[in-house]
Amino acid sequence: MSKNIYYKYNPETDNFERVYPSLRMRLASWGRLWSMAVVLAAVLFFVVFYCFDSPTEENLRAENAELKAQYGILNRRLDNTLKVMDRIKDRDDNFYRVMMQMDPMSPLQRHSGLDNEARYRELQQLSDAGLVTYLTQRMDLLERQLFAQVQSFDQLRDAVGKQKDKLSHIPSVLPIKVEDYTMSSGYGYRRDPIYGSSKFHEGLDFSASIGTPVYATADGEITVAKREAGYGNCIDIDHGYNYLTRYAHLSEILVKEGSQVKRGQMIGKVGSTGKSTGPHLHYEVRFKGEAQNPVNYYFMDLTPEEYVEMIQMADNAGHVMD
Repeated sequence: MSKNIYYKYNPETDNFERVYPSLRMRLASWGRLWSMAVVLAAVLFFVVFYCFDSPTEENLRAENAELKAQYGILNRRLDNTLKVMDRIKDRDDNFYRVMMQMDPMSPLQRHSGLDNEARYRELQQLSDAGLVTYLTQRMDLLERQLFAQVQSFDQLRDAVGKQKDKLSHIPSVLPIKVEDYTMSSGYGYRRDPIYGSSKFHEGLDFSASIGTPVYATADGEITVAKREAGYGNCIDIDHGYNYLTRYAHLSEILVKEGSQVKRGQMIGKVGSTGKSTGPHLHYEVRFKGEAQNPVNYYFMDLTPEEYVEMIQMADNAGHVMD
C-alpha cells in the first residue's frame, strides 16, 4: 500500500510544496488507527465468544447436559425409593407396632443425625454445589430411614418373641376337661352356702367327681402347693406378666412349690377339702392381684358356641360350693 503524500500551494514561491506532518499529527493518526483496531477486535471477540462455541466449550456443555440427565434419573429413583420407605414406615407405625402394642418411632429417632449442617458445608465449595448437596442430603435421608427401619424390625422381632412367650403364660384354657365338670357357681356376688350372707365369689366352681384331673391353664411357677385356710389343698401358679391362677379344694396336689409347669400339665385332682360343701374345683384368675372373671380366659380351649354356653352357665349358676 503506497504512502499518502500531501502538497500545499505556497504563494510566495508560486509553487506546490510537500507537507510533512508533525509528530503530534502522526501520533494522532496512529491513535485513530489503534482505536479503530481495538474496537474492531472487541466486536470480533464478542461475535466469536457469544455466537460460536469452542470445541472445549461444546464438550463441556455436552458433559453438563449428560450430568443433568443422569442427575434427573437418579433423583427420580430416589423419589420412588423414598416413597416406598414412607409406605413401609406407615405400615410399621400403624400396623406392626399397633399389633405388637408398641409406640411408633418418633421423627427424632428416624432422622437422628440429619441436622448436622457441617456435613454439607464443605459440599458448597464444589462445582454444581447445589445439586451435589441436595442429592447428598436425600441419600443421607434414605440411608438413615433404612437404618431406622432395620432397628424397628429388630425391635418388632424381639417383641414378637416376647409376645409368643407372653401368650404361653396367659391363662387361656379350662382347668378341667369339658366333659368332666358341671358349672355350679359363677363369678360375682353369690349367697355364701355356710354363712348365708351375700359374698363376692372371686372365681368359678367346677362341680366334678373326686379324683378328676386338674390342669395348669398356662406356663408358670408353682408358688403355693399346700393346705390353705378356707381353700383346703390349694395350688397357686405365678405365670409372670402379672398373672396368677389358683386351684382350690383339691384332693391331691401333684406338684411342688418352686417347680415349673406347662399349660395342660396335670397338677392335682378335684376334691372337697377346706371350706367346701361338695367335690368341686374352685378356680381363680388374678391380674395384678385383682380377681378376674375366668370366663374371659378360655379363648384357646373353646369353640365360639362352647364359649357362649360357658358364659350362660357361669351367669346362671348360683350354687356356691365354698
